[in-house]
Amino acid sequence: MATLLETKLSEKPAQTKNDERALTKEQQDKLNQQKIDIRIENERYLRSHPEISALIGGFVSEVVLQQPKDIREFAAEYFNDPALADKVRTIQHENSH
Repeated sequence: MATLLETKLSEKPAQTKNDERALTKEQQDKLNQQKIDIRIENERYLRSHPEISALIGGFVSEVVLQQPKDIREFAAEYFNDPALADKVRTIQHENSH
């Protein structure tokens, strides 16, 4: 008598060598190249906008320091602060020295 596991495994359809849902080698290579291109473009963008690093770094620092109970509410307040641009400039200035 077959065990429950053996029964379930025997009910599973056999996989064929050519899975119709799988990418061809050419498609996979193209996809991999697109991923590389996107990463390179993202890196260029981030390097040309150092204020992003200051913005995110400032936010993370404040979260660690204040440890808010409601992170979403804290984030909403942080990113809607009218003085945020000045804070980012200050962080950038501090990081440049």
